[in-house]
Amino acid sequence: MSKSGVEQTVAVIGGGPAGLMAAERLATAGLHVTIYDHLPSLGRKLLMAGRGGLNLTHSEPLERFLAHYGAAAGWLAPIIRAFPPEAVRAWADGLEAETFVGSSGRVFPKALKASPLLRSWLGRLASLGVEMRLRHRWTGFGPDNALRFETPGGPVEAMAGATILAMGGASWPRLGSDASFFVILEREGVAIAPLQPANMGFEVAWSETFRKRFAGQPLKRIRIAHGDRPVMGEAMITAHGIEGGAIYALADTLRTGREQSGTAEILIDLRPDLSAGRLTERLARSRAKESLSNRLRKAAGLSPVAIGLLRETIGGPLPAEAASLATAIKSVRLTLGPPFGLARAISTAGGVLHDNLDERLMLRKRPGVFLAGEMLDWEAPTGGYLLQACFSTGAAAAEGAMAWLAESGNTIAAGAAAPEG
Repeated sequence: MSKSGVEQTVAVIGGGPAGLMAAERLATAGLHVTIYDHLPSLGRKLLMAGRGGLNLTHSEPLERFLAHYGAAAGWLAPIIRAFPPEAVRAWADGLEAETFVGSSGRVFPKALKASPLLRSWLGRLASLGVEMRLRHRWTGFGPDNALRFETPGGPVEAMAGATILAMGGASWPRLGSDASFFVILEREGVAIAPLQPANMGFEVAWSETFRKRFAGQPLKRIRIAHGDRPVMGEAMITAHGIEGGAIYALADTLRTGREQSGTAEILIDLRPDLSAGRLTERLARSRAKESLSNRLRKAAGLSPVAIGLLRETIGGPLPAEAASLATAIKSVRLTLGPPFGLARAISTAGGVLHDNLDERLMLRKRPGVFLAGEMLDWEAPTGGYLLQACFSTGAAAAEGAMAWLAESGNTIAAGAAAPEG
């Protein structure tokens, strides 16, 4: 409640994980909350994440966890400490989406999908009195921090005691994150780092034969290295390149390398579980009359797509001598082309620079306006780090808004929003 006893209203623009978390924290504290989103339903990107099991967070020690945020770890660390992975798991459990830790340390709901959690979450918000105004595209500020929206019925304005912007980045724009905030905030004098794809694949100039035969097939249990960074995992061959968890984990340095030198190369070990010596012994024991394909399949244990990649990258006859063949298997060099675009990236790098915000995530140029989620300038690999930062910054923005309202005595009341157009 405000100092005058009037129930205050807060606008949350964006119905993704960060916005929904902010709305829940605010409504639980007794504030009146209205969520605005330009799509006809909320949480669409969360539903897309559910196709991969909905990796909510990670169970590793927090110091190691925080290191995955790179340059942004300094300002994100206290925000994530305030709403850490354990809090995310407790929150999900409270939505009857009990979590478990997978073999990789990643945390998932037991249902391994997003729809049950999202339904329960939206139900909780509704029970807290949160209003949801859909098909409302935010177009900027009016006088006195009024919020302007374009709706199917025409333009409308709304007033709020505080506003939280949680509009996402620019990846998968058809799911809602279309970076429409970029022009609006730049017009306000807010500095924004250019938006770039993150956790994305890269183009590769495959031969037509390789593309037709192996597009859509995974390379499993491999190690990919770029410079001195090796990553264990999987990758997927696509019609136009390569993507997957091991590629995503290296995407930031690969993207930077291409920007600096115009090219990027990865080294793939197709049998990281075997030393070169052990692999050489196994290949050397192959029958003299056995075909090379059979040697690679039986002795080296390679899948058809791995054998195909080996042939594709060597571009000529494979070495017959066991030691040379083992070396080739453990050092497949692949030159990458440009990264896949924003529309296919899992997340976005760049966004509103942290220098624009105070310690409560409030815009210095617009007191009472707070930011959360992927529209801020941070990036992280897949593995639970993306959703964790969205949840944590959403919670932090809500706490910041409540503190600011208490200090400022802003008493715009519930019901002050304009009617739907």
